[in-house]
Amino acid sequence: MKNGEESNRGGWWLLSFLMGGLVGAGAALLLTPKSGQETREKIKGLADSAAERAEGLAGQVKNTAQSVLEIGKKVLEERKSIIESAVEAGKEAYQKEKERVSGVQTGV
Repeated sequence: MKNGEESNRGGWWLLSFLMGGLVGAGAALLLTPKSGQETREKIKGLADSAAERAEGLAGQVKNTAQSVLEIGKKVLEERKSIIESAVEAGKEAYQKEKERVSGVQTGV
């Protein structure tokens, strides 16, 4: 099995585990002997808490993505200047060699 397939299976396993936990928690809330009002309040509280955590995670993902993008831009700029320097050095070496060869041919 390929590495990508293994990590994909692991991701599905984790997702299935989490979904099962959520379903179990929801069933436990609904089956406990409480009034309908208490159950609705409890479910609303859990939903609000989950929404807050999701917003926090979304912010973290956004910040991480921006950091990675900035690092990528810096690396690209560094590599670009290295390549430009190498091309320039190659042009200079070519020009010097061209002058040396034409000097040898003319006997200078």
